Amino acid sequence: MTTSSTVLRVLRDRDARRYLTGLVVNAFGSSALWLASGIWVKDLTGSNGLAGLCLLALWAPTLAGPALGTLADRVRRKPLIITVNLALAALLLTLFTVDSPARLWLLFAVLFLYGTADAVTGAAESALVAAVVPADLLGDFNGLRMTVTEGMKLVAPLTGAGLYAAFGGPAVAALDAASFAATAGLCALLRVREERPVPPDGGDWRRRTAEGVRYLWRHDGLRPLVRAGGTTLLLTSLASAALYAVIDRLGHSPAYAGVLYAVQGAGSVTVGLLTGPALRRLGARRFAAAGTALTGLAVIARAVPSDPVALASSLASGIGLPCVLTAAFTAVQRETPDALLGRVSATASTLMFTPNVIGLAAGAALVELAGPGLLLPCYGLAMVATAVPLVQRAASASRTAARSPSDANPA
Repeated sequence: MTTSSTVLRVLRDRDARRYLTGLVVNAFGSSALWLASGIWVKDLTGSNGLAGLCLLALWAPTLAGPALGTLADRVRRKPLIITVNLALAALLLTLFTVDSPARLWLLFAVLFLYGTADAVTGAAESALVAAVVPADLLGDFNGLRMTVTEGMKLVAPLTGAGLYAAFGGPAVAALDAASFAATAGLCALLRVREERPVPPDGGDWRRRTAEGVRYLWRHDGLRPLVRAGGTTLLLTSLASAALYAVIDRLGHSPAYAGVLYAVQGAGSVTVGLLTGPALRRLGARRFAAAGTALTGLAVIARAVPSDPVALASSLASGIGLPCVLTAAFTAVQRETPDALLGRVSATASTLMFTPNVIGLAAGAALVELAGPGLLLPCYGLAMVATAVPLVQRAASASRTAARSPSDANPA
């Protein structure tokens, strides 16, 4: 099946098309606010540190992902997503009152609740996608999702910055509120039949959360993919902290980072269209290994002080990095029972994305001690080493399947 035919098959499915449209609208509004919130804080306070706290407020709730994902397994996912999106639309309108440093606490509170809601809806959406999209198209859908969300990151921040410059922060908040309301409306149109979740037979929230963690970590097919995703993001964020040192070596101003990010985004948009066929041809582990190894080689190449090499490195990184993430999340959707899917998806997100925050902090300290010429090859080689066990496991699984198909799937 060719890439174009699978894409058309996904888009012909009315529910998949509506869901994808909702993701596009939501990603546009969220990406616009992400950049504008930092500019907003910088304008009101003049502080770079406070502006940086906007990202921390958005990311911090990820640490509680496994517990927040439990909520997505306690109620029907479609009504939950609609309710949370409408609540966020209303909440964002309170930002119209942020007009002085004294009211910045409200912006940070909204951003924190924004991140919390994203952790809840992310878990619910992963489970709902598995119910809406045919199983054989999950890889294609997740690839298209990567394409559209990365595509929005190329245009939405500029739109948000322009809207902020022309009309101020409240205008961006209104745009994001409208995007949440539209996403809720599109979700309401989905034709999906959800059974009411069976009430738990005792036990507290902590025990139910632990069930999702245990399932993921005991699953021989999912654990290596999630571990590789977390390791890859950790090393990528360490390398990202050296970005401005790389730009200095190239002799450009810091604004050149926008060019490199745009090229990287173009790579991610491209690989999203190829994800479905690649997953079918290579399998999740080989696909993830190929992406991790390519990202590692791109990080190594970034140490070369050359503009063409830097651009090629950004493109390769944009192609490689999404592979391990898409492979892991698609495997989670395919291999996890519906009753656990919210918790397991949220746990996978926490294990893969939390290292990103740690890496950014550690990388900022390390780049002060050593230059990118030394650090980047070390990070890149570690990524290539991370890919090796995935290839070995894939080969081992293939040999096992050839001997005994019934023993090949540890799930």
